[in-house]
Amino acid sequence: MEKNIAVLSGDGIGPEVIHQSLRVLDAIGTKYDHKFIYHNCLVGGISIEKTGIPISKSTLDTCLECDSILFGAIGNPKYENSKIRPEQGLLKLRKKMGVYINIRPIKVYKKLLKISPIKKKYIENVDFIIYRELTNGIYFGKKGLSLNKTKAYDVCNYEKKTISRIATAAFKAALKRKKKVTLVDKANVLETSRLWRETLKEIHLNFKEVQLDYLFIDNASMQMIFNPKKFDILLTDNMFGDILSDEASAITGSLGLIPSSSIGKKTPMYEPIHGSYPQAAGKNIANPLGSILSVAMMLEDFGMKKESFLIKKAVNNSIKNGVSTKDLNPKYSFSTKEVGDFLINYIIKI
Repeated sequence: MEKNIAVLSGDGIGPEVIHQSLRVLDAIGTKYDHKFIYHNCLVGGISIEKTGIPISKSTLDTCLECDSILFGAIGNPKYENSKIRPEQGLLKLRKKMGVYINIRPIKVYKKLLKISPIKKKYIENVDFIIYRELTNGIYFGKKGLSLNKTKAYDVCNYEKKTISRIATAAFKAALKRKKKVTLVDKANVLETSRLWRETLKEIHLNFKEVQLDYLFIDNASMQMIFNPKKFDILLTDNMFGDILSDEASAITGSLGLIPSSSIGKKTPMYEPIHGSYPQAAGKNIANPLGSILSVAMMLEDFGMKKESFLIKKAVNNSIKNGVSTKDLNPKYSFSTKEVGDFLINYIIKI
C-alpha cells in the first residue's frame, strides 16, 4: 500500500519526536511492504521565521492533497506577546482540514502505575477516550481588546449541527466499547452548554442502548482524579477538552505518552498532545511515544490493523523493560533516539 503523508514537525521538540515516528513508520513499511511518501511542510514558529506567517497556503495545499497529516508540536516563547503567534497556524490548519473531532485515548500501563502521582487503586486498568470538539467554541469565536487595554472578550459559539456531528460519532464509538457516554459541560452557567445537553438528549433517542451521563466541568475534573474508572467515552467542547486531556496525563504518568487523532471532513491529523517544550529542544531527552502512538492510530485508520497493533506492542514492551525517557524512567533514562532504536529493533525482529 502507498500513502502520502504531510509531515509538519513544527517547533521545539516536535522535529525530534517526529523523526523517531518516521523511523518507526519506515520500519513498518519495510516489514509489511508499504510505501510511505513524506511531504515536509512548515508550521508554527519555524514558519513565521521562514515565511512571516504561522502557516502558508503551500502547506495547507499540500495537506489537502495528502492521505494524512503527521504533526509534531507548536509554540515558541519568543512570540508570546506578538500579534502573529505560532498557535494560529495550528488553529487555521484544523479549520481548513475540517477536523472537528479530536480523539485522545487515556490508557494506564502497569509498569508506570508507580510514577503516577495518583494512587494505584484509583488508576489501575483505567482505559477511556476523550472526544473533544475541535473547530468551534471559544478558541474560534470573535475576540477583542479595548484601545486602552483594560477590557477584553472571547466569544464562545456553538451551533446544533456542529454538536450533533461529534455527538453522533461519540455514541457510535461507545457502541463498540462499554456503551457509555459522559458529557462534560457547564450547563448551570453557560448557554452553549445547555445547547449541548439538549442536542445530546435528542441524539440519544437513536442510541438508547448507550448510557448517557452529564457532569459539570468542575465535578468532572475532580472525578477524573478520584474515580477515572467511571469514564468510557468522555465528550466535551473545545476548551474543556483541552484542559481535561492535560489533566488526564497525570493518570498515565506523563504528558508525553498520550497520542491523538483529529478527524472530520478532509485530511485527518495525528499528533501527540504535548506541547513544544522548548527547554528540552535539541537535548535528545523528549519522549517520542505520544507521537509514535499517534502513528499507530493513523495506521489503524488506514486499515493497517496488524501494523498498528505491532507498534502498540513495541511501545508496551519498551515501557515494560524500562526503555524510556527521563519523564518515565528518571533513574535509568534512555535518550529519544535510544527509545526509537529499541522500538525499531523490536518491530524488525518480531
